[in-house]
Amino acid sequence: MKLISWNVNGLRAVLNKGFEDIAQGFDADVIALQETKMQPGQAEVNMPGYEQVFCSAEKKGYSGTAVFTKMTPLSEQLNFGEHTDEGRAITMEYDKFYFVDLYVPNSQDQLKRIDYRMKWEDDLRDYVTELDKVKPVIICGDMNVAHEPIDLKNPKSNEGNAGYSEQERNKMTELLDAGFTDSFRYLYPDREGIYSWWSYRFRAREHNAGWRIDYFLVSDRIKDKIKDAKILTDVMGSDHCPVELDIDL
Repeated sequence: MKLISWNVNGLRAVLNKGFEDIAQGFDADVIALQETKMQPGQAEVNMPGYEQVFCSAEKKGYSGTAVFTKMTPLSEQLNFGEHTDEGRAITMEYDKFYFVDLYVPNSQDQLKRIDYRMKWEDDLRDYVTELDKVKPVIICGDMNVAHEPIDLKNPKSNEGNAGYSEQERNKMTELLDAGFTDSFRYLYPDREGIYSWWSYRFRAREHNAGWRIDYFLVSDRIKDKIKDAKILTDVMGSDHCPVELDIDL
């Protein structure tokens, strides 16, 4: 089973950059998107063979997630808990697992939104651990944190910044300790220089001055089913590149 996650930084914009051909070329069973920035009906995505589920923010042009799936889910849920207004989560229930597509809130400059981010993280951890009691969970998306120094180009100069604050990194550790495995680091614990997001400033992508903030996490009990975890750095169209999980369930 091949799964793809991609922060497209505006689905309508990336539709003009060949998204449909790129997405069909993945030949994935499920494609999860983040930061779609659109409301239902604002654009039509031509993806034959895929069911489409969108979760939009109440605020237009902001946040949003989407899932394209070849496999008909048993059920689907938009958002979780009290976090219902920004369109940041979609849960798909399949026979053997839950699939959770996330766009984790950015803590913003000077960590202006860190309190909300911490609440979101705690509620997310409670939510997915409850799901995990029923069946294994695959979590993907833009988690907006580089977990360890190896996960970004310039860790020293970014200490304390949004996405690399001690608070955010600790919450990722807590999530993993609650029973989840970072699929990329599970297979490639020492792989350096592989990132999934680059600033549009300073020709960061050209210089590979990036951050690994897009993840596939899996319940610990299915980590041995992981076949590969890829970061598709050659796929253009957004400031993020897609990440891939190949798993045998």
